[in-house]
Amino acid sequence: MSFDVESLHGRRNDDRWNRMAVGDILERLTWSEPNKIAIVADPEAVADARYERVTYREANELANRMANGLLSLGLERGERVAMLCENSVEAYLTKMAVAKAGLVVVPINTMMASDVIEHMLSFVEAKVAVVDANLWAGGGTAFIGAGVSPVVTIGPDGEGLGGVPSFHAFTQGFSPVEPDVRIHGDDIWEILLTSGTTAMPKAVMISHTYSYMAALSHAMAFTRNLSVETKFRMCTFLPIIYHVGDHAYVLSTFLAGGSTVLGRKPVGVNMAAAITRERPTALWGGSPQILGDFVRDVIARPGEFDLTSLEVIIYGWSAMSPDLAADLREVCGGAVEFVGIFGQTEAIACHRFWPNRWPDLHQRTAPQTNYVGVPAPLLAATVVNEVGESLCEQPGTAGEAVYRSPAMTSGYYRDEAGTREAFRDGWFHSGDMCEYGEEGLRVMVDRYKDVIKSGGENVSSIRVESVLVMHPNVSRAAVVGIADDHWGEAVTAVVVAAPGATINEAELIGFCRERLARYETPKRVVVLDELPVTVGGKVLKYRLRELLTPTVARE
Repeated sequence: MSFDVESLHGRRNDDRWNRMAVGDILERLTWSEPNKIAIVADPEAVADARYERVTYREANELANRMANGLLSLGLERGERVAMLCENSVEAYLTKMAVAKAGLVVVPINTMMASDVIEHMLSFVEAKVAVVDANLWAGGGTAFIGAGVSPVVTIGPDGEGLGGVPSFHAFTQGFSPVEPDVRIHGDDIWEILLTSGTTAMPKAVMISHTYSYMAALSHAMAFTRNLSVETKFRMCTFLPIIYHVGDHAYVLSTFLAGGSTVLGRKPVGVNMAAAITRERPTALWGGSPQILGDFVRDVIARPGEFDLTSLEVIIYGWSAMSPDLAADLREVCGGAVEFVGIFGQTEAIACHRFWPNRWPDLHQRTAPQTNYVGVPAPLLAATVVNEVGESLCEQPGTAGEAVYRSPAMTSGYYRDEAGTREAFRDGWFHSGDMCEYGEEGLRVMVDRYKDVIKSGGENVSSIRVESVLVMHPNVSRAAVVGIADDHWGEAVTAVVVAAPGATINEAELIGFCRERLARYETPKRVVVLDELPVTVGGKVLKYRLRELLTPTVARE
């Protein structure tokens, strides 16, 4: 062992006592409060009931056993371990185990098409897989096609896949001591596949440093109103295995020394029951649409749930209406802080908007205008025009949001051209169209690829969607541009009716015309039973365009 006491730069902290490694988070907490609950699972978010509640000591030992087991297979530093798993205690501890082992986890979005899964597994050259037993029948073909075999299944003992051991059986055969692996903060521990709102995902490289910085940033935002940060208890029922949300809603909890209340799917009554039972202080609610369903489920069962433990509710992707905020305050018993976040897989430090900080602005502008607030302290961000000039002195002029942060992707795996393009001019280019609004706050206009070019005007699909969902008969809405000889692209609304309601196309178009410019108003309304969505509820608009093209009538 040698110590460098001379160099003042070019150093590399990768020893266990000074490194920044995701797997070490659990180990360090065993020296603090080892018997504190790290994760408590909703019944659907644990395969083996013995892991329904795990302490930091238990979580660390299980992750060590899994890490040592993976290394026993002959996997070498940096090799890829694929996962086909929904939320569960076992799945998340597997992610931590891969980090501990110095390997790279590649969680697969379970909603991806089989051909996309097979392509991505081959692209990242995954070696082995850990899979949910009940997902293998639907997703296993792609793994077989890519030559990737499962080595562990997550499911009750005896329900494995042809002799592949369960999580419990596998982990019991290996040591609970820390694996002896050298790790540096800039090493990649996870490759996240983008959500696929365009045709083929990108492989986003996530370093240990990225994860620490992002999680600490969110922990500071979500521990407000707590006398001690270790009282932080985060409830999340949205995906955290194959989504970057685990940085904000699990690792943040660990770095505060708190506890995670983990669910499997964002079902309103299940979320409300878990909050009542486990008393979390914060809820990751996802989109306002998901939170709207949650509120309706709670209101429909008066007196059944107690949500008064919540201090913070986090939402994202679109603006929360003042009416929804009022309903949430009512069911939570009064004071609750709302935090609107705006980020992406590549940069999850996020912009943040607090409706309670800017109440007049929120009341006047939401949900038609999606104010996303200001960048987190770890995120340098501005909006630039097509030649890279900042638009901070030109409020109301749309441009691209660009970022600098230590909580930033290291690039796109095996895609140097795409990485160079994204990081041109010394900034990461997000692909999001934004502008400066009142008081220097940022407004999210739309994804560039979702802006509709109609009649020579740029139409924000997000703005139109926010008006559509204000109609009482509309539960969900998505807006896309469809090729049209007259308009170039015709603004086309795709909606899901509220329970028990029917949609009248002419009435809904008239409702929009009263609130939008004529060029923004939909030319057509299509009613579907459901919208194709990603893991977090974002609509797969390319699928809607495929469905609707080329059947828009000229007006």
